[in-house]
Amino acid sequence: MKAAPRPCSIADTLALVGEKYALLVLREVSLGVHRFDRIARNTGAPRDILTARLKRLVEAGILEKVPYSERPQRFEYRATAAGEELQPVLLTLMAWGDRHLNANDRPVVLEHDCGEILSPRVICAHCGGEADRRSLSHHVRSPGWTTAGPSGPDEAS
Repeated sequence: MKAAPRPCSIADTLALVGEKYALLVLREVSLGVHRFDRIARNTGAPRDILTARLKRLVEAGILEKVPYSERPQRFEYRATAAGEELQPVLLTLMAWGDRHLNANDRPVVLEHDCGEILSPRVICAHCGGEADRRSLSHHVRSPGWTTAGPSGPDEAS
């Protein structure tokens, strides 16, 4: 019998938004693109896959389907509050790609309202310090798990 994987909010989140087209849909909505045809064009997603991703994002409460035409009935997709909270994830993914994949030819540049090109950072809301590998310590709260993996008699060696 295969052991259960580590309980993890990252894994749970990836189950909803970890697929390529789901993240690209969120990118498009954050850029102000809300209608199916334009989302399909801008993401390159096959229509059947895009339909499935949009349905899942709506069911998960990340997007909402808003009517914009009665005859014919047509909808557009808007981020919910939960969807808006994914914006920093998109920004940090983009920044990583800019640094490691597109350093010489960034396809999109975001300007902050201070007038500078955005360089996103993750900070502690309490103290304002940058959150990185050196400043964080892990405290595993899932019973039977440590930072190294499962604990106890079923631990794999």
